[in-house]
Amino acid sequence: MTQTTEAAAVQQPPKPTRARVHRAWFVAAVAFVTIIGAAAFRSVPGLLIDPLHAEFDWSRGTIGAAVSVNLALYGLTAPFAAALMDRFGIRRVVAVALTVIAAGSLLTVWMTEAWQLMLCWGLLVGLGSGSMALAFAATVTNRWFTARRGLVSGILTAASASGQLIFLPLLSWIIDRYDWRPAAVTVALAALAVVPFVWLLLHDHPTDVGQKPYGAAEFVPKPPPVPGAARRAVTVLLSAVRTGPFWLLAGTFAICGASTNGLIQTHFIPAAHDHHMPVQAAASLLAVIGVFDVVGTIASGWFTDRFEPRRLLAVYYALRGVSLMFLPLLLGPAVHPPMIFFIVFYGLDWVATVPPTLALCREQYGEDSAIVFGWVLASHQVGAALVAFLGGVARDAFGSYDVVWYASGALCAAAALMALVIRRRAGGEVAVA
Repeated sequence: MTQTTEAAAVQQPPKPTRARVHRAWFVAAVAFVTIIGAAAFRSVPGLLIDPLHAEFDWSRGTIGAAVSVNLALYGLTAPFAAALMDRFGIRRVVAVALTVIAAGSLLTVWMTEAWQLMLCWGLLVGLGSGSMALAFAATVTNRWFTARRGLVSGILTAASASGQLIFLPLLSWIIDRYDWRPAAVTVALAALAVVPFVWLLLHDHPTDVGQKPYGAAEFVPKPPPVPGAARRAVTVLLSAVRTGPFWLLAGTFAICGASTNGLIQTHFIPAAHDHHMPVQAAASLLAVIGVFDVVGTIASGWFTDRFEPRRLLAVYYALRGVSLMFLPLLLGPAVHPPMIFFIVFYGLDWVATVPPTLALCREQYGEDSAIVFGWVLASHQVGAALVAFLGGVARDAFGSYDVVWYASGALCAAAALMALVIRRRAGGEVAVA
């Protein structure tokens, strides 16, 4: 080959290669399916209150206490689970968590005393589900994505609502047709069915498959395992509590949990049943909330990539508070258009708060953001646990849930104000991907 020919060959542009889907999207898809499979347990508490009350004559406050233990542990386990993922990897922690959920749900089939409900559904399912909490979504997002983080966190958050959409009608039909025990077995089987997908397909870090995080300009080396998971989780907490934004984020998210998981998810079905609405109709409405939750959360992730997250949070909480104030006027034996409007409106706002809260944690706390978000999520679940318990107590004391709806609406108004006063970190900018 002559020198001229060689030069021409060098100057020729390389042949275009066919673009492939980045592996990060496959990992996000597996995480999505995993959260859907684990979401079965989130659909059960509201469906169990009346059947357990009828069979065992346990008070709604007692059943609500077991649900509150579940919700509290769901949150308190999350920061330690995030640290354990740094130590042992995502795959191992999530596989063990799903197995614990399945064991706790299955053991409830043989319970006869209230303390057994506390142990199985409160302790075991609470610990397992806490390791499958939104800290899992935060860890996957932080490791595998540099661009589109808001969108991905919104999609993974919506996975729980998608699971609710799938399992609520199914479980309510099973309870109505057969009993609550087959529903508990269904939850256990759903959790176990996801374990093989996690073990085979959920890679811990982009370097495991020789890739950069999605959107990264440079190769990111895999960090070494971090020993002392519990110590690190506590150390990060002790550092975060010395900052004002942590308390504001934790406070707003506690109100978020109180007005969603603790209130609507736990007490909407029995409250609707108090107004003579059929249980399956109420469960279907709760499932429809899940439909619009998917839309609202993914949209919120898109908005978070483009707009100021503090203002988004303020708008979300204010709108939620207004909707809850109207709910006592809408409950009745039949489903009317105003109730459908509430379901759509509230569903769009259900967990739309998660992507901007995650974004604020990343802005304020950097590499520790997943663990900090785990602690913020703990406050979310403590708020949910309090309302799950106090809502049942209020129903036993007053004969209705009206006071709970109004109090939750007022708390949401306070959360909107708290979101607006979170100080922006110097250099923090809204990332437009």
